[in-house]
Amino acid sequence: MKGSILRGSLSGGCDVRLDVGQSIEDIKVGTFCVIEGRRYDFFSMVVDESIEAVNPKALYETADNSPILSDIVHGTGIIEEIKLQPMVLIDKEDDEPITNLNRSEKIRPVKSIPSHLSLVREAYKEDVYNIFGEPDDTHFYVGTPLDMDDIEVCIDLEKFIERSNGIFGKSGTGKTFYTRLMLCGMIRSKLCNVLVFDMHSEYGWAGIDEDKNRGEAKGLKQLFGSEVAIFTLDPDSSRNRGVRPDFVVEIPYSSIEPEDIALVGDELNLNATALESIYILQKHLGRDWLVSFLNMDAPGIEQFAESTGAHVGAMQALQRKLFQLQKLPFIKENPADDAVKRIMEYIDNGMNVVLEFGHQKSMLAYMLVANILTRRIHALYVERSEKALGKKEAENTPLVIVIEEAHKFLNPEASRQTIFGMIAREMRKNNVTLLVVDQRPSGIDAEIHSQFGTKITALLTEEKDIESVLCGTNNAKMLRNVLASLDTKQQALILGHAVPMPVVIRTRTYDEKFYNDITSGNRPKRGALSKMKGSFASGQGEEYGSELPPSGKDFEDLMKELYGE
Repeated sequence: MKGSILRGSLSGGCDVRLDVGQSIEDIKVGTFCVIEGRRYDFFSMVVDESIEAVNPKALYETADNSPILSDIVHGTGIIEEIKLQPMVLIDKEDDEPITNLNRSEKIRPVKSIPSHLSLVREAYKEDVYNIFGEPDDTHFYVGTPLDMDDIEVCIDLEKFIERSNGIFGKSGTGKTFYTRLMLCGMIRSKLCNVLVFDMHSEYGWAGIDEDKNRGEAKGLKQLFGSEVAIFTLDPDSSRNRGVRPDFVVEIPYSSIEPEDIALVGDELNLNATALESIYILQKHLGRDWLVSFLNMDAPGIEQFAESTGAHVGAMQALQRKLFQLQKLPFIKENPADDAVKRIMEYIDNGMNVVLEFGHQKSMLAYMLVANILTRRIHALYVERSEKALGKKEAENTPLVIVIEEAHKFLNPEASRQTIFGMIAREMRKNNVTLLVVDQRPSGIDAEIHSQFGTKITALLTEEKDIESVLCGTNNAKMLRNVLASLDTKQQALILGHAVPMPVVIRTRTYDEKFYNDITSGNRPKRGALSKMKGSFASGQGEEYGSELPPSGKDFEDLMKELYGE
């Protein structure tokens, strides 16, 4: 593509007239271009296309379908234009090469526009690498620019895990695939640990590959082996799928607090009076309020109501609704083990945890378990962060928590009372961030949206959803056209903290080549080796589902043999 700048503005972008011989049909919205200004190269994106006329009457001069007349008018009176939005610029007078280390200093935000008649060309491979970096330990290759299949676009994983992020798209556009892709990148980098609340059992051992006639897509456990532990709420479902879980999760009644019940109030059909009654129960019955209340008979409820001033009818109605919790088989009075303690042990040993729900994938079960476990884990991270400030403990390893159906947790009402709203607002204050996955981003509180660092967005068609994703984004009006023009699969718009500028990509294919790429050279860092060595030394390797070294064989020798270190 070649052309020149006709006119433009800083807020409205630049209009480009295509050179003779260039066809507007060959240019797609989302394509990268470079405007060669006098002092700066403006790295830009195609955001719109149009056909203009010097004289409006010229648009109708081809009514007789004469090829000769059409060519004459097209070359003189009709102008094919594209609109570019300059995103970042590079100083042409700076001769120092751009690297992954100095990129943030060399790439500058656009605060001016190129000169009139500046030349425009399609971006080359070196232009894309200058902006997004080349693949390495922290720059993860996620896809290719449109019509540039030989160029790898990278996400900066260090920046990605610094803040909470979102993956959005309407049903069937590949949100699970994009999530699995980013999880692979984070696990491979070892920059953080991940805890995945896997509602549909897609991420642990295997998932469904929609592009292969519903064939199998390898899960994280198959790809990363002992670096991933599978927890389950439904051991029967795991066994039916041929999965051997590392731990079966059971939730004690005593862990359920009023805030957890409030989160699932819609699922339990609770009204405001019922929620007030719950707080009365906790106040008078203490930590075991729920199991004590469920075991009350009718006279007991009447006696309790009389002594506390509660309404008898409201208490009886509340008990009937809370009986639904007794139908959840994973809620026990006396669990065999502490799930939070086990999750933290795995995370402390450098492992990643996927919690599968099996057949227990109702929103009631999913929201209740996710909120209870996350609340307790976050409390432990806060405590450790405070001790780290006092130099009593080392800094927490960053933890990324993945939740699906995020609008249930982060809608305007729930986000103010759930732990997930607090984490999203903290921006990694205690080294805990979220990766939220949702097909209804408009259901998420606008304040939470503004805190998301990076958004990976597949096709959205609802106006409210598009507005919510682009909320707080520069050039949102321009990007609206880009977002609306995405294909239904394997295309996504990435924008935010982890990329220097918005980018439309054709995502990597999740196939054998990807499996080989993601696992090749997958060497634990020295810190991870030390943690693993400590586990083996204390006899915990088998407990964590790891492969123990043979008896008498030195651990470091085994690591050198396996990883070449």
